Amino acid sequence: MRPQSLCCYFLGVLLVLGAGSGVLGQTVSQTVSDEEFGPVVRAYLGYLRNEQEVVDDRASRHEVSRTYYKRNSNRIRALRQMATRIASESQNDYLPELEAVAGDELGLILERPPRSESLRIGEVLETTFKYLGVVRAGEAFYVFARLDPYEQSELTQKSQITPIISRDSATSASDSERTRPLTRARRVTPP
Repeated sequence: MRPQSLCCYFLGVLLVLGAGSGVLGQTVSQTVSDEEFGPVVRAYLGYLRNEQEVVDDRASRHEVSRTYYKRNSNRIRALRQMATRIASESQNDYLPELEAVAGDELGLILERPPRSESLRIGEVLETTFKYLGVVRAGEAFYVFARLDPYEQSELTQKSQITPIISRDSATSASDSERTRPLTRARRVTPP
């Protein structure tokens, strides 16, 4: 071998080894940061890693477009950021079911999507989703927590309770409105 090609060979080997150690260092640091959470949060973060591997695999086989790959990788990153934020702030090993959508995807999870600028943190939409905030991961993703069935039924019951009429509004109501029964008469059918 010529000295010049031998030098290129060793330089290539060093580059490959350096890239491998960088990936290994990233994996170790990611695992160490995941270890600060409980088993439920770690399982969710593992699920997100698996999802990223699936997206990477599909992209490597040219099954998806570059735009699809980029958006879904960013979505996974946004979900990871929100999950670690929730777990760190609450110091609790619990995560709600999270949904991250871009501004043009709000209609995918909401029947009547609001304008993204009008969303307020903590706002409950359609008794199904609670808005948690926006995460910028390449692009803006709006992250929602899906309410569990108990929370949904509680909100539904609260919205169905009729407000008590105040004394002022009762005096201004017409006589027919005040004397109208609050329940509908029972239908009587002959036997």
